[in-house]
Amino acid sequence: MIIQKTENSKLPTFDPNNFSFGDTFIDHMIICEYENGKWGDVKLVPYGPLPFTPAMMGVNYGQACFEGMKAYKDENDDVFLFRPEKNFERINKSAKRLAIPEIPREAFIDGLNALVDIDREWIPKGEGMSLYIRPVVFATEEVLKARVSNKYMFAIVATPAKSYYSAPVSVKISDYYSRSANGGVGFAKAAGNYAASFYPTQLAIDEGYDQVIWTDDATHEYFEESGTMNVFVRINDTIYTPKTSEKILDGVTRDSFLQLAERNGIDVVVGDVKVADVVAALKDGSLKEAWGVGTAVVTTRFEAIGYGDEKFALPTLADEDSFAFILKKALVDIQTNHAEDPFGWRVKVDKKY
Repeated sequence: MIIQKTENSKLPTFDPNNFSFGDTFIDHMIICEYENGKWGDVKLVPYGPLPFTPAMMGVNYGQACFEGMKAYKDENDDVFLFRPEKNFERINKSAKRLAIPEIPREAFIDGLNALVDIDREWIPKGEGMSLYIRPVVFATEEVLKARVSNKYMFAIVATPAKSYYSAPVSVKISDYYSRSANGGVGFAKAAGNYAASFYPTQLAIDEGYDQVIWTDDATHEYFEESGTMNVFVRINDTIYTPKTSEKILDGVTRDSFLQLAERNGIDVVVGDVKVADVVAALKDGSLKEAWGVGTAVVTTRFEAIGYGDEKFALPTLADEDSFAFILKKALVDIQTNHAEDPFGWRVKVDKKY
């Protein structure tokens, strides 16, 4: 790995008590370029702009995918990643679907550890605090031809993070728009998936909601995801969540919640979640809570769910009665080294640089 440290750290200007999510970047980044059929050297360099043109194929034809993950710092200033192998596996699953060359382990895992190590002082401590990490790969060949690119860049950038949503949100069940379809790229973290979700989400916001619950493209009878999150509903004392498929992202937080629920003796059903069943449970009071999970948000509880012209308020549960809160706390305690890790999810970042 080639390492070029910055001579002008921005860290002295960073206020960990006053920043917003996603627009403050740490001092360094990882880059690795693909050309002539192979990946080149992994480079850790100062964060900054890169020279591209509007003819770059990733911009014109959408060959781009990414991951989202976090690093955490405990009271002893030790730094931990959370299940990085899952993200490594998933970015290559996404890359394969988009005809992008497989990302080497040296670039992803070794680059990730080096970046988090060298900029560990950027990781804020405290409740809800972390370093949000964005590995991304995109086509860089400069040619206007609708074909697979011959050049790519893999990069990792990172930004200090705090709680994404500070309060419960209201969501609208979509009965027209869908985020994915059979045979498509819904299971991949393709950049275009997110671009296509913005317009329907804005329509929901215009109606007074915060996010959309996506339904299947064929019938709109089944839950799939919520916004950029996997979705869970609790009817009486059982959790229901859609099974993963080629239309639904295999979320790392989702998988962690399922394993934690089993460990805590909570009944979970993974399968089809029917809109009609959820609406019926909203009307008869058996829907106790609903929430979304993802790396950025960890957990976002829903305060209301809309369907058609109706809007249903959900019960307000005390933390000790909320499965969403119980599972989130169990997860965050593992991530931040406040609890034992029986699953082997927490990976310490050693000091090397």
